[in-house]
Amino acid sequence: MNRHEFHLKFGSKNPIVLPVIHVLNYAQTHRNIVIAMEGGCPGVLLINHDFEKEKLLPIIKRIRATFSDYWLGINFLAVTGEFAFPILGALQSEGIYIDGYWADDACIDERRAENDQIEANRINTVRKESGWQGLYIGGTAFKKQREVDPAGYAYSAQLATSYMDVVVTSGIATGHAADVEKIKTFRISCGDTALAIASGITLDNVKDYAEDADLLMVATGINSKDDFYNIDPKKLKSLMNSIKG
Repeated sequence: MNRHEFHLKFGSKNPIVLPVIHVLNYAQTHRNIVIAMEGGCPGVLLINHDFEKEKLLPIIKRIRATFSDYWLGINFLAVTGEFAFPILGALQSEGIYIDGYWADDACIDERRAENDQIEANRINTVRKESGWQGLYIGGTAFKKQREVDPAGYAYSAQLATSYMDVVVTSGIATGHAADVEKIKTFRISCGDTALAIASGITLDNVKDYAEDADLLMVATGINSKDDFYNIDPKKLKSLMNSIKG
């Protein structure tokens, strides 16, 4: 998806902020979605950080029933699109539409030629066969995945643009800011494809990425102090005001 189309979809020229909610239960998820909505975020991403994906499904269904029109994205922890897309397609056939899927690993392999991306091609085939119509946000040179030499960043990003709607990369770990030069390399190599960052975004550094990133997926930078699970409304407001400014 090109950058212009992406920003039109969310109705803003500024970087789009989607809070990442580490789900515990329905009530906690509901509470944080309300905070995100009131803070001006156009959507959220839910992730099953503490339990298997099967336990997330009933929460997803209840959340979608409650917030029928709000943009809702999912990350099944450590699950590629090959296994996620059939689940999302099945939910869609039940009338439960999930707007986006974020995969930590889109299986882009910079060690292989452009026409030899075996795993990424397999995921692409499964996505088409699933019938799911949402936005695919694919992790590339991403935290906790196979380490990619910085010399391979440009090629990785270039490859990724053929397989996903939004290319997402990160710092070395959760809560660690991405190297600014890495993001600039990704921006150039992604061309017109939308680019996301998924770790370490805070009020103090957000302006370092504002020109290059189309999407900011934020958790620790807006969560309450020493709290992995709940958004601090004041931190979120400050971040949003900084982006608007």
